[in-house]
Amino acid sequence: MGCACVKPSTTSEDRPRTTRIRKPEPWSHTEAITRVQLNALREEFWDTAPHYGGKQEIWDALKAAAESEIQLAQAIVSSAGIIVQNPDLTLCYDERGAMYELPLYVLSEPTNLIPEE
Repeated sequence: MGCACVKPSTTSEDRPRTTRIRKPEPWSHTEAITRVQLNALREEFWDTAPHYGGKQEIWDALKAAAESEIQLAQAIVSSAGIIVQNPDLTLCYDERGAMYELPLYVLSEPTNLIPEE
């Protein structure tokens, strides 16, 4: 009696897709806000987001990616095993299928940001 070894086929459909991330399209907040207000919104989001589900490590990786340049953000997302649904990172999933939604204000600045004096 022998042992049969079957090597799984590796087609492009078997491999996870790597979505190239990009900066979000320009957007406007509902009303003009200052940088201080924008930073407060961001801080509040990152403080509360993990309480709505998902893994803390994924939230931490998404925060690091959101605050990084595109190439570094791509590396962070890839190494954390994050599945990017929308290239601007507004919708992502972890390997277990948990959904992570990021608002535009944590990913880029609005076009109606009030300049500091």
